[in-house]
Amino acid sequence: MSLIRQILFTLIVLVIALCGWVYFFPGAIDTLANRNLAFEPLKRIAALNSSQGDGKPAATGRQRGGRKTLVITAPVGRATVNDRLTAIGNGRAVQSVSVTPLVSGQLVELAAEPGAVVEKGTVIARLDSESEKLALEKAKLTAADLKVKADRVEELFRKRSATAAAVETAQAELATAELAVQEAQLNLDRRTIRSPIHGVVGIVAVSLGEYVTNQTAIVTIDNRDSIIVEFFVPERFATAIRVGAPVVASSVARPAETYSGKVVAIDNRVDVASRTLRIRAEIENLDDKLRAGMAFKVNMTFDGDAFPAVDPLAIQWDSKGSYVWLVGEDGKAQRTDARIVQRNPESVLVDAQLKEGDKVVTEGVQNVRQGATVDVAGEERAKPDSGKKAPVGS
Repeated sequence: MSLIRQILFTLIVLVIALCGWVYFFPGAIDTLANRNLAFEPLKRIAALNSSQGDGKPAATGRQRGGRKTLVITAPVGRATVNDRLTAIGNGRAVQSVSVTPLVSGQLVELAAEPGAVVEKGTVIARLDSESEKLALEKAKLTAADLKVKADRVEELFRKRSATAAAVETAQAELATAELAVQEAQLNLDRRTIRSPIHGVVGIVAVSLGEYVTNQTAIVTIDNRDSIIVEFFVPERFATAIRVGAPVVASSVARPAETYSGKVVAIDNRVDVASRTLRIRAEIENLDDKLRAGMAFKVNMTFDGDAFPAVDPLAIQWDSKGSYVWLVGEDGKAQRTDARIVQRNPESVLVDAQLKEGDKVVTEGVQNVRQGATVDVAGEERAKPDSGKKAPVGS
């Protein structure tokens, strides 16, 4: 067989297959129409499939033999998305301070016990301070001598036996000595380590007699009157969360107990790697059952967005995207675009021109055409000649 004959034979086979596909599959001509390939001969072939037994064209929506397309429908519901948020976060004390000395020295006293509640200014520890005490006494003696000297010079100035310059010099020396006293007192006070906040003392990290520096952490103090929970939310909630919004949290270790709180801080940017936004919420810890470092499950509720909810079997696809067959009050099928918003196990939320209670086709969709009249299984329709109800398919 020559090459030309092979090509002709192949083309004839393809044309026959195309005609058969258009004839036997009711939705084929619509698919071709979407691609601008529905030529007139193909439309005539498709029309043969919908003709009645006497050779006359049937009404729109009738199959071969004069029967309407039988379908099963499901009502459109209504559901809300983005109305609830659940996240896992980590807790920390509302205030937490690692206490370190301001100066170096040897620990001679540890006054704080682990677990003790201390107030701001409570003595935590003391360093050796003998040299600082001596320096303070020396500074005080020097200041006292210079005070006597300054008073004597002022007396001589009043008797015109001293100059004004001598008075100023004596007063300057006295002021310097008084500053030295204050400095010596400060150095002595720094040998006593005090709590900077109200809170609970943790485990002491040093031992008595140990030499510490200003880099040594002696103990950690947590103010856990309330707990800060830090968690991350998807970026779609970025515009819904506001400072002061209520939250309900429960400890992963104590899931039966819930705690109320509010959002206290929102980060100013979305993390580009995880596409999440960092949130901080504060929850009360009145009974002191919560600890820093605990994991928390955080729940928040929002108004959300309401969308039509349809049966997953109702969703169809073509070159234009997803759609559903809507059965109107006149019993005719209408193709309705339906952009999928969210898939759930029992329903699909769509953005479509649908209202609650509308009927969409879930079974028999392969035989439905635009504008075709359909029979819904399980429903009764009125006969034109009698007013009586007859079962579908009678």
